[in-house]
Amino acid sequence: MPSLDDIARFQTALTPADLDWLHALVSDWQIIADLSFCDVVLWVGDAESKGTWAAAQIRPTTGPTTLLEDVVGTFVPSGGEPELERVLATGSRVSAAPGKAGSTDRGAVVVEIAPVRRGEKVVAALALRAPGGGRRSGSDLELTYRECAARLVAMIGQGDFPVPGTRSDLADSLRVGDGFIRVDASGVARYGSPNAMSAYRRLGITGDLVGSDLGGLTATLDRRPTHRGGHAVLSGAVSGEMEVENASAAVLLRVIPLRRGPRPDGAVVLLRDVTELRLRERELVSKEATIREIHHRVKNNLQTVAALLRLQGRRLDVPEAREALEEAVRRVGSIALVHETLSQSFDEQVEFDTIADRLLRTVLDVGSPGVRGERIGTFGLVAGERATPLAMALTELVQNAAEHAYPEGAGRVTVAVNRIRGRIRMRVSDDGIGLPVDFDPTASLGLSIVSTLVEAELGGTLAFQRGPRGGTTVSITVGA
Repeated sequence: MPSLDDIARFQTALTPADLDWLHALVSDWQIIADLSFCDVVLWVGDAESKGTWAAAQIRPTTGPTTLLEDVVGTFVPSGGEPELERVLATGSRVSAAPGKAGSTDRGAVVVEIAPVRRGEKVVAALALRAPGGGRRSGSDLELTYRECAARLVAMIGQGDFPVPGTRSDLADSLRVGDGFIRVDASGVARYGSPNAMSAYRRLGITGDLVGSDLGGLTATLDRRPTHRGGHAVLSGAVSGEMEVENASAAVLLRVIPLRRGPRPDGAVVLLRDVTELRLRERELVSKEATIREIHHRVKNNLQTVAALLRLQGRRLDVPEAREALEEAVRRVGSIALVHETLSQSFDEQVEFDTIADRLLRTVLDVGSPGVRGERIGTFGLVAGERATPLAMALTELVQNAAEHAYPEGAGRVTVAVNRIRGRIRMRVSDDGIGLPVDFDPTASLGLSIVSTLVEAELGGTLAFQRGPRGGTTVSITVGA
C-alpha cells in the first residue's frame, strides 16, 4: 500500500508545506473518526487534473467500519466522483450519495465530504463514511461526540485544525474511549463520559462533574503545587496536555480547543486513568535502584576481597604463592569492574568497550609496563550476565600474552572485535615469540579458565593460531 508521501510526491502538485500540513492532520485524525463513528479517507487532486487519489485512511475505534478493504492508492478519474471534485475546487462542504467517494463496498454508506484548508488554499478533501440505514437519534454520548466531530471538521475546512505546534507521545496515546469531557466556552463541563466520570471519582470528586468549572475543580484535586499553572489549559483557550495526580489516582489529560466560526466554542478534553501505570513505573524505578545498589555493594565487597588478598600477598616470602595471589587479585578486579559499570547503568546491559579499555590499561600497566595494548572495533552493549565471563576471559588472554609472548618485556597486544549477526568475535593477538611446539592449553590455569568461561558459560568457541611470522592469535566467538 503506498504512503501519503508516495502519492503526494508522484501523483500531485502539493508543496512540501502542504504535505507537512496533511501529515499533521493524519497524525491527529483518529479523534475525528472516533467522535463521528466514521471511516475517514483523505483525497487529493491529481497533478494533471485527471482525477483524485485516496492518500490516507483511518477507521474508528468506537464503531464498525465501512472499509472492508484498504482504499489508499485508489485513483478515481475525472467525473467519477463529482462531489469530491467540487469540494477540491470550491472548498465547500457537501453530502454525497451512498457508496460514493471511492468505496470498495457499494453498500448503503452515508458519505460527507469536507475540505482540508491550509491558509486560503484547499489542499485535500476528507470523506467521512458512516454505516448506512440513517443516523438514529442516539444517546447523549453519541450526540455530544458527533457535535464535537462536526466542530473539528468545520475547523479543518477553515484551516484551524490541526493546531500548529509540537506533538508529544501523549497526544498519540489518548483515545476518545478512554475518557471524554465537553467543556463550553466558559470552561464549564457540559458532558462527561462514564470513563471520565470514573477517573474523576477516583481522583476524589464527590459532587457532579457536569456543570462544574473543570479547571478550578481539577486544581483542587491535584496535590502537586508545581503543576498549578497547567490547569489554565482546561478552560479551552489553548491546546495543551497535563497530568493530575494525588494520593489516590493519576490522570492524563489533553485539551483540544473548538471554534464555531471565528468564536471560541469550548474544548474537547480527552483523559485516561493511569494510576496503575504510575504505580508500576514507581515499582520499576525502585527495583532498578535496588539492583544498582546491589551491584555497587558487590563491587565494594569484591574490592575488599582484592585488598585482603593483596595484603596477604605482601606477607608471603614464597614467590609462587605471591604470584598466585596477584593473579587472584586481577581476576577479582575484572569482576568488580563489571559490577561497577552495572551499578551506574539503568539497565542490565553494559557498554563493554569501556570495560575492555580499562582492563587493557590495568593488566598491562601493572604487570607489563613495556607492553602496549590497543583495541580495534567495538563490542557494543553486552548483557550483564555475559559481561562478567567475557571480561575475565579477556583479562586472562591479555595477561597470558603479556607474560609469555615477550621475554624481553616489550611488545604490542591487540584486541580486535566485531559483531556479526548477533555474535561477538574477539581476537587477542600479539607479535611475540609464538606458541611453543608442545603447546597444551590445558596445562595453563589461565587458559583452562578461559576455555571454561567461553565454552561452558558463554556457549562459544575458542581457537589458537600461530602467526606466519611469529606471534599468536586467540579467537573467541560468543553470542552477544
